[in-house]
Amino acid sequence: MRKGKTLYVSDLDGTLLQPDARLSETTIGILNEVISRGALFTIATARTPATVAPIIKDLDLRIPAVVMTGTALWDKRDNRYSDINYMDSRAVEKLVGIYRAMDFPTFLYTLKDEMIDIYHIGPLSKIERDFIEERRDNPYKRFFIPPSGDSDLPTDLDRTILFYGMQPDSHAEATFRKTSEVEGVRAQKYHDFYGPEIGILEAFSPRSTKANAIRQLASRLGVERIVTFGDNLNDIPMFGISDLAVAMENGVDQAREAADIVIGPNTTDSVARFIADDFQKEKP
Repeated sequence: MRKGKTLYVSDLDGTLLQPDARLSETTIGILNEVISRGALFTIATARTPATVAPIIKDLDLRIPAVVMTGTALWDKRDNRYSDINYMDSRAVEKLVGIYRAMDFPTFLYTLKDEMIDIYHIGPLSKIERDFIEERRDNPYKRFFIPPSGDSDLPTDLDRTILFYGMQPDSHAEATFRKTSEVEGVRAQKYHDFYGPEIGILEAFSPRSTKANAIRQLASRLGVERIVTFGDNLNDIPMFGISDLAVAMENGVDQAREAADIVIGPNTTDSVARFIADDFQKEKP
């Protein structure tokens, strides 16, 4: 039997979730059972609590989750944020100037008093309008976006936590190169469920990574071992700070190559089953 507490951290999409972005009853049952016996389990995701909360409503998550790619820790029990990584206001001003100069519409997120407020730079595309409509009545975020799409941004930019934009890929690539040059910014570009023709462009504080957030949480909990599960490129940094990095069979090649081991696909409750087996080996 191994000695010491283990922190288990799983990505959501493509890892813990089924292809339809839900937790299976089997995964919920297995995880709630091991959590009730003392297992330390949480999630690390690029999602905000607005979309995380409905997904994990039946999961007995007792420690904070890593949300928004490590921008903050969030506790579902009381909707409290901690370890928030705000962006430098000077860097935010430079980014706003770049997005306007490049005619790259994007969302700007701020966090204050446990509420995410969302503004927008530039006119709204159909994809962005649909994005807003799907989330407009969510209790975890508010939109301050007029019909024209171009918001009056807050005078105090110290509460900015991230930028999020989705535009044609060539436009996103050109803008990404510009934003990557701004000091005090961690920019990333990738493709998601919109398909390869749409580039997703994000910008954060350099401190906002899953790896940094997991380290902070592990230190708070006093654990001696970290086990992480993931399937995609943004999971590789957290693999690097793990004692055991676990990739999914359905993961991208780079994630599987960076992991210590590869388990079954997300469609077979592989993460929950692995944790249940591994936790059995822990010394009481």
